Amino acid sequence: MQDIPITAHAYSSLSSPYPQDEWIDRVSDLGISIPLSAIAAAPTDRRTFLKAATLPCLAACAAVCLRSKPAHGLAALSATEDDAQFRVEARFYEKLPGKTVRCHLCPRGCVVASGERGHCRIRENRGGTYYSLVHSRVCAAHVDPIEKKPFFHFHPGIVAFSLATVGCNVTCKFCQNWEISQAKPEELPARYMPPADVASLAKQNQCPAVAFTYSEPTVWNEFVTDAADAARDQGLKAVVVSNGFIQQEPLKRLCRHVDAIKIDMKAFSAKYYREVVDGELQTILDALVTTRKEAKWMEIVHLVVPTLNDGDAEFHDLAKWIKANLGNDVPIHFTRFHPMFLLKNLPPTPVETLERAKAIADAAGLQYVYVGNVPGHPAENTYCPQCHKLLIERAGFTVTQNHIRKGKCEYCQHLIPGIWS
Repeated sequence: MQDIPITAHAYSSLSSPYPQDEWIDRVSDLGISIPLSAIAAAPTDRRTFLKAATLPCLAACAAVCLRSKPAHGLAALSATEDDAQFRVEARFYEKLPGKTVRCHLCPRGCVVASGERGHCRIRENRGGTYYSLVHSRVCAAHVDPIEKKPFFHFHPGIVAFSLATVGCNVTCKFCQNWEISQAKPEELPARYMPPADVASLAKQNQCPAVAFTYSEPTVWNEFVTDAADAARDQGLKAVVVSNGFIQQEPLKRLCRHVDAIKIDMKAFSAKYYREVVDGELQTILDALVTTRKEAKWMEIVHLVVPTLNDGDAEFHDLAKWIKANLGNDVPIHFTRFHPMFLLKNLPPTPVETLERAKAIADAAGLQYVYVGNVPGHPAENTYCPQCHKLLIERAGFTVTQNHIRKGKCEYCQHLIPGIWS
């Protein structure tokens, strides 16, 4: 269940096994995020545009009804325009002698000389003042089911106005969105979308929530918090999809601005984080503990990559740690890997591996363990841990049944943790 925008290089015609009318209708139902550059350049004929925006891999998943769509009311700006409208002073840094600065946003703590940028490529020191270059600089926006984030215990069935700027503070070798996460701001077209516009576009697209996703919201912190505040002022929810690689103070402040946070727990291995993610395990563990304590709601995703983080011992240690440090009622999604970016040599995760991970987590006492990226699998449903009856049935990202009433199991009145409509 990864949020995957289509990127510029992917637009090509497709020889489909379906008749043209049927194929276009299927494409329009898929949960695919289209960058603003594509939306702005779309031809006036809808069928021509949709055919041009398809990917060969979509044929394999066309039967999955995800019910998401490009956001209305968007237009792109050229990547070459002046960045003044996107530039704001960073909120987490200190000034050092010689017009040097030290960033206090993510654990890297970059020390940046004047005229240089931090590791994330989107924060720059200009004469001793540190700036974010991506405030309101949206490179992708889409209307997604909340289940696509994935959030399974947060207002099931709603849609979220989902958006991103470029930038990330790690380099996951399996990144699904590397074209935007690893880009510099000037390398991609973007739309100027100040916080008030985020809220109004969410309403225009009939979205009760705004989601900051696709790349890494940590590094565009100033925009996230400002836009989240604007959304919540308009009665909307705000959620963040993050890698958790963030220092404690900005994380605590972020928790106060949003309604839910999903953190990617990429492995329970320091070696994996060093070699595959270019990050630090302990920082993520600390972030999970803080988020559990400070945030209104939290869920965890664990992408299972064959041969790299799919051992039974690691699944057991992860489940044991979650239960001891976060509790047994935090939802965790064991998600299927598909070859992408720098790990195209590996096969997709066998479904049996995900089922084994779930069984281990269940046996360890975790109550809400899901299998992700396997549409139609029974483990994408929510069951009551007390009476074991089906509470929320899902087909892909569509909720087909919901038997939770006022936060409780409809059958035995057991309290189900989450934020419910």
